[in-house]
Amino acid sequence: MSLQDRIIKLFTDSIQTKQNAMDSLCGDIEYASQRIVETLVNDKKILACGNGGSAGDAQHFASEMINRFERERPPLPVIALTTDTLTLTSIANDYSYDEVFAKQIRALGQSGDLLVAYTTSGNSGNILKAVNAAHDKNMNVLALTGKDGGRLVAELNEFDIEIRIPSQSTARIQEVHLLITHCLCDLIDHQLFGGQNHE
Repeated sequence: MSLQDRIIKLFTDSIQTKQNAMDSLCGDIEYASQRIVETLVNDKKILACGNGGSAGDAQHFASEMINRFERERPPLPVIALTTDTLTLTSIANDYSYDEVFAKQIRALGQSGDLLVAYTTSGNSGNILKAVNAAHDKNMNVLALTGKDGGRLVAELNEFDIEIRIPSQSTARIQEVHLLITHCLCDLIDHQLFGGQNHE
């Protein structure tokens, strides 16, 4: 297989994964956007977390919400828990890396806030502890997952939302997580501010 053939295969696999996700997840994405809007309308905030590329997704979502997505509008309160290196490294050093998000949630989270957790495997210890800490603070969880959902599935309750990408490939899952993040940004803006759309 030539290098260009490999490129074509990667594009094709990404397109197919997105097609599969579109066919199966539109209702879940719509519902997730409505829950985020409900959180914001009630003057609550969103906390977002993930590891590696999923940390990038959490930060991407926060930046689009705090600054703007595709229109001028007021900033929206979304905090990425992945960006404060002093906090992250001190918790990891003094306690455990599994606590890096949970301790921040215990400090910053309030009843009615929402945790958005990005995880391709659903097995990261710090994500599992983050979900438990969110529940302890009476927060609900939106989990963007992949593969079989991992151990996270057992930690979610009836009020939480899981959007699971139908793929076993970490790269494909992350690509669809980014697309869903952009869908959420668009839907949030449309529901809160109306007007400008992509019809």
